[in-house]
Amino acid sequence: MTARHWSPADIPSLDCRTALITGANSGIGFRTARILAQHSARVLLAGRRPDSLEEAAARLRAAVPTARLETVELDLGDLAAIRAAAAPLAATETIDLLVNNAGVMAVPERRTTRDGLELTVGTNHLGHFALTAHLMPALMRSADARIVTVSAIAATWRTGALTDLMSEQGYRPMSAYAKSKRANIVFTRELARRLDGSAHRALAVHPGSAVTNLQRHTSAGLMGRLFVALAARTLMGSADGAAWPSLYAATHPAAANGGFLGPAGRDQTSGTPKPAALPAGADSPDLGARLWRQSERLTGVTFPTPRT
Repeated sequence: MTARHWSPADIPSLDCRTALITGANSGIGFRTARILAQHSARVLLAGRRPDSLEEAAARLRAAVPTARLETVELDLGDLAAIRAAAAPLAATETIDLLVNNAGVMAVPERRTTRDGLELTVGTNHLGHFALTAHLMPALMRSADARIVTVSAIAATWRTGALTDLMSEQGYRPMSAYAKSKRANIVFTRELARRLDGSAHRALAVHPGSAVTNLQRHTSAGLMGRLFVALAARTLMGSADGAAWPSLYAATHPAAANGGFLGPAGRDQTSGTPKPAALPAGADSPDLGARLWRQSERLTGVTFPTPRT
């Protein structure tokens, strides 16, 4: 169930909540951080570049003078860096909202993370898988933590089937992206099963279509720039509207454990979030368990048993 005519103005005070947002220095992550800060949450801005994080924090403080902000240097393409960034938080913090938002898209050729994982899946899925695992002690200190993972409409594409996860048999940029975004949903559904019976919730969202920094590879060259410019005028919503599903999933009482939410508006680009159709097979417990085992093997990270 979703609220009619919901907007971020309906979010209650979050003054006792701490949120960590990956990719919070720009795009949807930045808008998510701004709205949560406006509603009095303490916000941890996580990203790869300290200078970009500090610049984003300065812009947020200018927009929201009362904002309680901290920055967390985090490279989702480096498993040791993820562990190092999460360790002090896991040891001492209570995190109520984790928004796994950062991502890469349409990398032109096959590249790898520092650990030799295909870059798109390694960042979008495996990096967030490892981060969530390392942060579980901090999340479990919350009475009712929410883990929101940002997927995409591309998760429903046929090319998103979770085979050849590392694209070792052939790399296609948008297929790798679709695969990573389907993995986000399958991971969320499996995590939700493991959280079942507790007050904690795992949800996946898709933001519709919005022009953000993710398009920096697809917009290379004249034709790419023309495509993005046309799409921005006709098909794509704003980054502000694209943040609504994440905000709804993180704050609304009706956002159920295991839910997959997206914009309800025309062409799924904006509007009150509503349940979205899952990709075929994404709710399979067998697929969820297989992806979980594969993700633990590839990252070397074992999830702690959630407290129920």
